[in-house]
Amino acid sequence: MKAPRVTLEQWRVLQSVVDKGGFAQAAEALHKSQSSVSYTVAKLQEQLGYPLLIIEGRKAKLTERGEVLLRRSRHLIKEAVDLEELAHTLGQGWEPELELVVDQAFPTPALLRALQAFEPQSQGTQVQLKEAVLSGGEEALRKGSPDLVLSGMVPKGYLADPIVEVEMIAVAGSGHVLHKETDPINNERLSRELQIVIRDSASESSVDAGWLGTDRRWTVSSVQSALEIVTSGIGFAWLPKADLEYALQSGKLKKLKLVSGSERSFHMYAIFGKGERTGPATRLLVELLQAECNVCPSRTGMKPLV
Repeated sequence: MKAPRVTLEQWRVLQSVVDKGGFAQAAEALHKSQSSVSYTVAKLQEQLGYPLLIIEGRKAKLTERGEVLLRRSRHLIKEAVDLEELAHTLGQGWEPELELVVDQAFPTPALLRALQAFEPQSQGTQVQLKEAVLSGGEEALRKGSPDLVLSGMVPKGYLADPIVEVEMIAVAGSGHVLHKETDPINNERLSRELQIVIRDSASESSVDAGWLGTDRRWTVSSVQSALEIVTSGIGFAWLPKADLEYALQSGKLKKLKLVSGSERSFHMYAIFGKGERTGPATRLLVELLQAECNVCPSRTGMKPLV
C-alpha cells in the first residue's frame, strides 16, 4: 500500500491558518513560530503541485482546490482523533471522566437518584455535568464530544436510546387572575397574560418552542428561574411536572384549566456522543437512568418508555 506523502500535521496547520485568518494567528494558536507554519504550508503545496492559499491583504484565502481539500482534511483529522480516542477507551477500560449534558426538562429527581446510584460504582470516574435547553444539547454535540446527552432532540448520525416521556403542564401561582376564570381558558384569553419562557441555550442557533407567539412574555435561562417567578405570582408557564410536586401539593402553584394543551409531553433520549466508542461508565449511567425512569409514575411525575 502506498504511503501518504502529506502528514496529518500539515493538514492541521493548514486548517489553523484558514480558521484563524492568517499565519501569525495560526502560529500563536498552535504554539509554533510563524516561520514554521509558513514552511509547513509551503511544503504541503509543493508536495501537491499547486497552491491551496492566496494572500489577500493580510489574510490567507483558500483557492477552489484548497476549499475542496480542506473539507476532506477536516474529516480526516476527525477520524484520526476518533481512532485515538477509541484506542484510549479500549486500553483504559473505564472512562476517567464522563461529560454529561442534560436538558433542563429532564426529570431532576430521576437524574439525582441515578447519579447517586452511579457514584459507588463509578470506579473513580469524574462526572462533568452541564445543563442545556432545547437545541443546546445538539450544539454541545456539534461543538465538542460529550459522552452522553439527555435531550428531546436527536441530531442525524448519532446513536440514541429512548429513555422517558416528559410531561409539561401549564401552571400559574395560586393567586393568579387566570384561576378566577370559570370556563376553560382558550388561547386568545391566555395570550393576554404574561408567559414565562425558558431560553434556548444554544448560542449559534435557537429554537422557539412552547410559547404562544405574543409579545407578552419574559424569557429566563433556567427551569428553576421560571418556577420561582411563576410561583411568586408573575405570569404562567409550561413546566416539567416532575419538578412541580412540592409546589403543587403545597398549593403555591395550580394547574391551569385550558380548553386544550394544558398538558404536553415529549420523548427524551439518551444520545451517545461517541457512538461505538462509548465506554462502560457511560453505559452504566444510562442503565441507571432507565431504571429510575421506569419506576412508579406517581413517584416521578413522568411516563416511562416501555
